[in-house]
Amino acid sequence: MSNRCVVLCVLLSGVCFISWKHSIIGVKDALKLAGRGLIFLGICTWLISIFPRLKIFFFPVTQELTDSPPPESSRLKEEQVRRTQQDLQNDKMSDYAENVLKPRQNSLLQQKTERYYRMTGETWKLSPGFPVGGEEDKICHAVDVDESPNQGARRRRKPMQTATQDTVQEEVPKQKRVIVLPDEPSVDTEGVVKIALRCPGRRATHRRFLKTWSSQLLLDWMMKIGYHPALYTLYMSYPRTKVLTAADVSLEEAGIHTDTLLNVEEKEPLHI
Repeated sequence: MSNRCVVLCVLLSGVCFISWKHSIIGVKDALKLAGRGLIFLGICTWLISIFPRLKIFFFPVTQELTDSPPPESSRLKEEQVRRTQQDLQNDKMSDYAENVLKPRQNSLLQQKTERYYRMTGETWKLSPGFPVGGEEDKICHAVDVDESPNQGARRRRKPMQTATQDTVQEEVPKQKRVIVLPDEPSVDTEGVVKIALRCPGRRATHRRFLKTWSSQLLLDWMMKIGYHPALYTLYMSYPRTKVLTAADVSLEEAGIHTDTLLNVEEKEPLHI
């Protein structure tokens, strides 16, 4: 509407200017004519602007508001779509648990089982053994006719014992190390520090050491109270840093200068 009014004003101004140029009227009459034209244009613009309101006032439009609930078919469709989306989400969760979570849990369980059997010396439980109908049955069927039952049993027992002994000899260490900790120094000894081990069960054990002793004694002490270094390690209480333990590193070089509290924490399994 505003664009049309602007165009109309321009056209009207042009007409007034051209008529004034080619007419014999003076400047005063031209200004009067232009003022009348502007007044007429304003009246037309005002009438055009109030015309829609007058139309609505004299001819009101009634609109019926329906508060009726949505039809049954639309609700059924929404419910069906919702159920379909829920089923797809459940299928995705089931696939993730079956293909990702379950193999990961089985792998961790297998690693812990292997470490437990190696710690207890029962590595023979990790061997596959003889399946039914396999090598053992072939050995039993390959018996000489003239061989007595005792001779056959002795012959079958020899290869099985040899295989078992070879496996055990490879896995079991030849010599078991005996842990012997040095005697605790007295309290008034120069360079003595008191160290406390906080175990996973919140049980604390205290012992005195000399700062010049090897930090390897901390691992021996931890193993002596029941926590093997292959499964557990030592951390400082604050800031939480791993304690440097080695045979050629003293307690002072490892960062233990005063009475210290160390935490015994389980090592994180290695993900292959």
